[in-house]
Amino acid sequence: MSFARSFARVAAPVAIVAGAVPAGAAQDSADLSHVRDHISTVQTMTADFVQTDAQGRSAAGTLQLKRPGHIRFQYGSGDLLLVGDGKRLWFLDYQVGQKNSWDINKTPLGMLLAANPDVRRIGHLVPNPDKRIVVVRTSGSGIIGTGTLVLAFLRSPSAPAGLQLYGWTAIDAQNKRTTVRLSNVRYNVPVPDGAFTFRMPVKAR
Repeated sequence: MSFARSFARVAAPVAIVAGAVPAGAAQDSADLSHVRDHISTVQTMTADFVQTDAQGRSAAGTLQLKRPGHIRFQYGSGDLLLVGDGKRLWFLDYQVGQKNSWDINKTPLGMLLAANPDVRRIGHLVPNPDKRIVVVRTSGSGIIGTGTLVLAFLRSPSAPAGLQLYGWTAIDAQNKRTTVRLSNVRYNVPVPDGAFTFRMPVKAR
């Protein structure tokens, strides 16, 4: 299963920007620098999220992030888990006993979780008429499928580097979109290493 298809099933994303993702976005040095500074400043993050898939189905859960390379999307149902263990990003479906993994640095999430994010190399700004919002598009094209991740930040003077991560949109090869909105976001709070451990699913018979 491709990264984009798995990611579209479980996590990623932002209805506020889902309608406009032009292919040739112009670069803006100041905003890209702010995005880079935000990611570099945020060593840990926790949040609640609500995910909506391409069919309009919603699921809620909690997010824990610890750079570099660690992230966990825990769904309320307990059947699905997306977790980065520092090296690989794992998609785990306990209901059917399915597992897939990828080199985390070769997925669109790599920029968000990198030790030294190279925003200019792997992301570009998406023009957006609402100046309160900064939108950055990253792509796994040529690396793992054609998955694209669109990150949305709200300008907020009290947030790291003046930006608050609002959510992101995952777009697969068929242009199907999965969106997630974040709430109760907390930056640089204690996140235990044990949050990124998991058990392997058992294949259903």
